[in-house]
Amino acid sequence: MNLLKTSFFSAIITFIRVATGFVTGKVIALITGPAGVALVGAFSNFLTIVLTIANGAINTGVVKYTAEYDEDKDKLKSLFSTSFKISLYCSVSIGIILFLFGSLFSQWIFVTDLYSNPIRVLGVTIILYSLNSLIISILNGKKQIKKYTTVNTIGSITGLVFTLILVYYFKLEGALYAMVLSQSIVFFITLFLISKSDWFSCSYFSLAFDKVIALKLSHYSLMTLVSALTVPISQILLRNVIITNLGVDSAGYWQGMMRVSDGYLMIITTSLSTYYLPKLSSLKEESEIRNEVFKSFKIIMPLVVLGCIVVYFLRYVIISLLFTKNFLDMQSLFFWQLLGDIFKIASWILGYIMIAKSMTKYYLITEIVFSFSYVLFGWLFLKCFSIQGVTMAFALNYLLCLFFMIYVFRKMLFKRAAK
Repeated sequence: MNLLKTSFFSAIITFIRVATGFVTGKVIALITGPAGVALVGAFSNFLTIVLTIANGAINTGVVKYTAEYDEDKDKLKSLFSTSFKISLYCSVSIGIILFLFGSLFSQWIFVTDLYSNPIRVLGVTIILYSLNSLIISILNGKKQIKKYTTVNTIGSITGLVFTLILVYYFKLEGALYAMVLSQSIVFFITLFLISKSDWFSCSYFSLAFDKVIALKLSHYSLMTLVSALTVPISQILLRNVIITNLGVDSAGYWQGMMRVSDGYLMIITTSLSTYYLPKLSSLKEESEIRNEVFKSFKIIMPLVVLGCIVVYFLRYVIISLLFTKNFLDMQSLFFWQLLGDIFKIASWILGYIMIAKSMTKYYLITEIVFSFSYVLFGWLFLKCFSIQGVTMAFALNYLLCLFFMIYVFRKMLFKRAAK
């Protein structure tokens, strides 16, 4: 499975995700307005944190070691069995906490306990999400891209259907229920689709807990947990800064810009996670890794730059199609956000090597430092340039991140080649 072929299947996933995501966003914007979009964004950040913790943050490690052990059935059995137990224990523990303290979490996220019931429902169903996420990670690691595409497509469509129905009848609370339930329900569909796979049997999931495998996964858990905490928390902090200084509608404009940005870049990020990470994980020689990085830059970066240019010149059309006239003020955010997206993807191409090769120390430094600097720059620039300053901070932050990545890999990965 090469990058272009994977990108084709990724494009299918992305088209469905983007289409369903934008329809969902349009419905939420129409019914709840900018304030509703901001609150849904806050809940989305919360979900990112909770759902990552619910399976022990092992997804990236499962992808990496499934690709690495693909020819060794015994190691795969140990990996799947240990991963299953980690997912089970973590999701049950988190589920109990969410159910018991739903009101407290609602107060923290929404500054009201009115939305505690969606959080309690999340606690009850989170085990299904965790197991579904584990299966999808295995499909990714085994490079079964067609099934991976099918499962993700069904998940997106399920989310859309839930959102349309629940938002129509229950407004903002309905949107929260849809976000909670859609990925849990799709577990049963995923189970049916992979039931005939040769690796899906009790023998692959019933071995004893392997401490060696768990220790290997823990390196990725630490990296994933840091990402799951730093990125959403930095967005929560920035959103609160925007609300405090400019009001909830301005936070909605910024959240809308983030949705546009995430949407059109999804084809690239999906390709990176679907092809690039398993490929890097399977490469052993320094020259092979270097060649793969250069090849990815040549293919991906022209597409990113072209996509940013198209999105910028169509920004008024995009706002009209995806949101409402109440969001027209967000057009001033496009230039700096899109410039930051270019720097972001360039830095991610290098950053995936950290994940594939378990470079835990550098990965943690990168995530923590640049999440903190994003909030700091955002706070400073907002004071000087209003809401546009947050996107300027985004661009500057990822430019500095890219410089750091280049420095790290010139020093470490390309050191021998320079001799």
